[in-house]
Amino acid sequence: MAAEPEIFFEDFFDGQEISFGSVTVDRGEILDFARRYDPQSFHVDEEAAARSIYGGIIASGWHTGAMMMRLLCDGLFLRAASMGSPGLDQLRWIRPARPGDTLTLTGRVLSAKASRTKPDRGSVDISYKVHNQHGDLAMTFQAVTIFGRRFPGEKSDG
Repeated sequence: MAAEPEIFFEDFFDGQEISFGSVTVDRGEILDFARRYDPQSFHVDEEAAARSIYGGIIASGWHTGAMMMRLLCDGLFLRAASMGSPGLDQLRWIRPARPGDTLTLTGRVLSAKASRTKPDRGSVDISYKVHNQHGDLAMTFQAVTIFGRRFPGEKSDG
């Protein structure tokens, strides 16, 4: 059973910077994920990957996204009154994730808007960045998440 939320819509504000933690990319997980979901040669075949433009095995972008989703869950969603998301925009895989890389996820709140028609919720638009251990930008995306309000009947300025 999920714990009671401790983070609500009201806890977000425009310009807020949020850190979600880090994850180290594991070679075995790269291969397992790719064999199951994205079996392109540069994800699953050491020799072919070495001859590719990447010069070695890299994680599928979708695997990188899945690792970031875990950081989002652990760092926010599992502690929040999250109601899900209608989707994400502007997803870019800028630098591939390689075995042993440590990826760090941060976000900046672009806007937090109370719903005009549903007083129990609001939407938070966040721009996310993923950097590797060298500070190189590896991935970016933007997503809106719907969060429940702490006091649903309260009037809003938004």
